[in-house]
Amino acid sequence: MIKHMIKHIDSGDLLSQVTVSNGTAYLSGQVAFDSRGADFPTQAAEVFGRIDALLEKAGTDRSRLLTATVWLADLGHFAGFNELWRHWLGVHGRPARATVKADLVLPGLLIEVQVTAAVGD
Repeated sequence: MIKHMIKHIDSGDLLSQVTVSNGTAYLSGQVAFDSRGADFPTQAAEVFGRIDALLEKAGTDRSRLLTATVWLADLGHFAGFNELWRHWLGVHGRPARATVKADLVLPGLLIEVQVTAAVGD
C-alpha cells in the first residue's frame, strides 16, 4: 500500500489555510479580513492576493487552478466580480466555477473565494 503524504499549511485551531495531498492544493475559503467593510473591488483584490500567496506556499499558482467556489453577500456584485475575475486570471485557463449568494459569517464581508489547484508536474 502506498501512503500519500498530506501537508497542512498555515494551520490554526480550527483549520489549515491549505491542505496539499496527491498533487492537489485545497485552499480554505479566503475573505478580506484586512479590508472588511471596504468596497467590493478592494475586498476582491485582498482575496485574490491571499489566494496568490497561499498558492505560492503550496508550490503552485493561479495558472493551475482546477475549481473555484465564490460566495457573494450581494448578487448585485456578480457582474463586477466577473470583470475582476477575468482580469485576475489574465491569460490563464478558466477553472470550473460555482457562484452563490450567501450570508457571510463576519459583518462587512462581501466575498469569499475557495479554490483548488494542481501542484507539481
